[in-house]
Order: sequence, then structure tokens, then C-alpha cells
Amino acid sequence: MPVFSHHYLRDYLRDRLTENNVDASIAEIVADNLVESSLKGHDSHGVSMLPRYIDAIREGGLSPHAQAEKTLDFGTLISFDGQQGFGQVVAKQALAEGIARAQTHGLAVVSLANAHHLGRIGAWAEQAAEVGLVSLHFANVYTKPVVLPWQGQQARFGTNPFCAGIPVEQDDPVILDFATSVIAGNKARIAWNEGKPVAPGCIVDNEGNPTVDPRWLMEQPLGALLPFGEHKGSGLSLVCSLLGAALTGGKTERTAKGEGKQIINSMLSILIDPQKLGGATTYQQEIPALLEWVRQSRDDDGLLLPGDKEKQTYRQRLTDGIFVDDVSWGQLSYLNNKVA
Repeated sequence: MPVFSHHYLRDYLRDRLTENNVDASIAEIVADNLVESSLKGHDSHGVSMLPRYIDAIREGGLSPHAQAEKTLDFGTLISFDGQQGFGQVVAKQALAEGIARAQTHGLAVVSLANAHHLGRIGAWAEQAAEVGLVSLHFANVYTKPVVLPWQGQQARFGTNPFCAGIPVEQDDPVILDFATSVIAGNKARIAWNEGKPVAPGCIVDNEGNPTVDPRWLMEQPLGALLPFGEHKGSGLSLVCSLLGAALTGGKTERTAKGEGKQIINSMLSILIDPQKLGGATTYQQEIPALLEWVRQSRDDDGLLLPGDKEKQTYRQRLTDGIFVDDVSWGQLSYLNNKVA
């Protein structure tokens, strides 16, 4: 399994994008986002996604020059259409305007419909937390359903991520970011590439039998992912479709056929400035105190809070490099010899 520095991968991804007629400024944003995801240990949403993005451009399912188009503006409520542009670009634009509104009014609700793959949703919570804003994000995945609803027999949901970001005074933010399936679909792809099983309790085969073989998500006949926490994850996945897609004007899984390499996401984001709430002083004092108290639940430093694992992996991979599985690197290398 090859290992690369993040500097090399940023340059490599940027070059492959510009070779496919992506503007240099957009290529840099996308490459940085994917490499940052890999640095934080989320290989499923990292550099291995680039070949699929390039294929989506060539198929016409990703508009590489598209910008976020504002469709409604009611002060603290703003709506954007991503126009099937790079999610890394249009989400950054939409969140930037939402952040400015929240800093002015104390609150902003941002709807973003019809973006191409948004990448790791935690990146958008981090963008808000960098300027001291709390954020909640409900995202929908418009592709052929791959997740069973609780007690269902046929897949009805995407992996529909939920994310919350909470800034901490003079410390890194708490970033809770997860798919509403037991694992993200792309994590099964990475396991498949590496020839490894997934953990028990994540997927079923095409007859609903439990399995640890990721081939059931990669080859016909397809099985399905399970929701995390049974009815709880299933319910939250439904809410992510209702808020992330139906409310934003995006498309829900109901009409998705999953043809081609395109991945469309829609997302509802709620941004809050804690300084404009009555408990702002208490908030600044209580958050770090509560986090430390929770960590002291055990005698050693083995208890991880949301975002801790990413911080550890980030520090390690900055020094040791980023591992790319052989299948993904083969696909990335092929791009170097296949210019549009």
C-alpha cells in the first residue's frame, strides 16, 4: 500500500483536475478538501474519491465550473442551488454567506440543494467553528437507496449524514459527524479495495442475511447497509431526507436511479452565534469544564470525544504520510495517463 506526503497528493489531485478542464482555483479547493479528509483518517471521503469525480465530469453529472446560486434571501434564511457543482466549492460559498448572516443576526439557516458530493460534512462544521459558531447539518444523499429502514426489506435511504460542530474556547471544536447507516458506503468501498471484511452488523446480503463481505455493496445482486442504532438511526436518516432534501428543494431518494458516477447531496445547515445568546459567558466556561469532566470518566487518557480521533490521525499522517489502498492508487495513477 503506497504512502504519500500530503504535499504530493495536493499537487497530484490538483493537476489531475486541471487536466480535465477544472479551473485552477476550483481544483485547489477540491484537492485540499479531499487531502484534508484523508489526513483526518476519513479515506472514504478523501483522495480516493477523485476518480469518481472525474468520471462524473465526463458523464455530464458534475458541472466543474458551477457556483452556488442564491435562490431565496430572507435575511437569516438563505437558499442556494448548487447547480451540480463541486460540493467542496458550492458548500464553502453557501456557508460563508450563512456565517456572515449569523455573525450579524446571531442565527442563520442555510439551505443548499443539488450540490455534487459534499465530501466530509465535518469540514463545514469546522468552517463555522473557526469563527466561533455552533452549527447543525442535515445532509441527504440522492443516489440509488443503499440503506434499509428499520424493519424494512428494501433499501429506501442514502447514508444521509448528520453533523454538529461546537466551538471550544482556546481549543479545538467538538465535531460530531456520522452517516446514519452503521458505516458510510464509501468505507465499504475501501474495505472491498483492501480485501477486508466490514465489521459485523453493518450490512446484509440481497436476501437480508447478515454478512461481513463488502461485495454485497459493490457487485450485483446488491445487499444493503443497516441504519445505526436500529430505529434511531433509521429515524434520523429519514429526518435528514426531509430536512436536507425535501425542505431545501433538493431531490429525495424516492426518485433516485443511481445511474452513472454522479453523487448529488442537499443539505440544511443551522448556524448559531453563542455570543448572542443569554448564556454566552456560561457557555464559554461550562463547555471546556464539561469536556474535561467527561474525559475523567476513566483514569487514563483513552476516552475519545467527537473529533479526537481525527486530531490524532491528522498529527500522525502529517508526519508519516497518507496511505492509499492499491486499488485506489491504481485508479488515481490511471488518471495521469487519461487526459480528457
